[in-house]
Amino acid sequence: MAEFWLISAPGEKTCQQTWDKLMVATSRTNNLSTNNKFNIPDLKVGTLDVLVGLSDELAKLDTFVESVVKKVAQYMADVLEDSRDKVQENLLANGVDVINWDMAKYPIKQSLKNISEIISKQGTQIDNDLKARASAYNNLKGNLQNLERKNAGSLLTRSLADIVKKEDFVLDSEYLITMLVVVSKTNYTDWQKTYETLSEMVVPRSTKLLFEDHDSGLFSVTLFRKAIDDFKHKARENKFTVRDFQYNEEEMKADKEEMTRLSTDKKKQFGPLVRWLKVNFSEAFIAWIHIKALRVFVESVLRYGLPVNFQAMLLQPNKKNMKKLREVLYDLYNYLDSSAAMDIPGLNLSQQEYYPYVYYKIDCNLLDFKV
Repeated sequence: MAEFWLISAPGEKTCQQTWDKLMVATSRTNNLSTNNKFNIPDLKVGTLDVLVGLSDELAKLDTFVESVVKKVAQYMADVLEDSRDKVQENLLANGVDVINWDMAKYPIKQSLKNISEIISKQGTQIDNDLKARASAYNNLKGNLQNLERKNAGSLLTRSLADIVKKEDFVLDSEYLITMLVVVSKTNYTDWQKTYETLSEMVVPRSTKLLFEDHDSGLFSVTLFRKAIDDFKHKARENKFTVRDFQYNEEEMKADKEEMTRLSTDKKKQFGPLVRWLKVNFSEAFIAWIHIKALRVFVESVLRYGLPVNFQAMLLQPNKKNMKKLREVLYDLYNYLDSSAAMDIPGLNLSQQEYYPYVYYKIDCNLLDFKV
């Protein structure tokens, strides 16, 4: 995604002349920027006091809605974990022409303050909805990952439910019990030689290799119940690890069903969540651009005065020529750089880059990683 510069300059005899001058100046040197007119309608100006107060409020609102846009974009990337190359195609402003004002959403008969409040409520709603949806999906995803982790990893820690079978065990015996022991591959020979003598009452030739991973094997062995503690102690001394496991068909079935349920729920939620993120990214992004438009309008009126007469322009600078573009714009507009403009209260010029023309950067690099 790219960086854009939203600027405005006073109208000459007509705003078209202001536009033409910019186009001539940026085309003298090849490929400085791609330019578009940024159409801001005739908004209600209000009083100077209102404009000055609104300038500060809009700066805060700009920061907030930008953060919402970034959060939605980043969560889209998190949700599309296995296909991050598809993130960019989902982060589109719904094919909407963002350089034109949306009259339906933000009626220009409303005051500037009312329009900013509409955008603020919209941003807050998206932010709150995102928190709720993300929390629900993350909980589901976390629970599924915990179960998946149990079924993976070392034989010393992983679930054995999908490895063992009913026939591997002596069940429902008053005297006998089947134990499961993890043995390092380097100790297989030792196990076969010693398991029958680790304690009294081990059933001879009862051991079986049930499963292997890269490092170890899982062996079963049958012994009398009264010898369990002695067997565990001697096994530990010989570097064999007895797993605490009781074969319980109902519990194992419940675990598998829970895994299936969580996996199904995640798939069911995935599609609607991606659609919601796509739609609300578009909504938040368009709202953000309208805040930029409001800021350009307010600052242009404060800087250039009344009647309202300025041309807003959206520039996409060529990365290699940004410094040159700044120089060209300064040469074009340095005549505007009067001390009177610098001293207007409420513009907060000390807190941002100051140029003779009204300027706001729109940074569309919204993700923590490159796609």
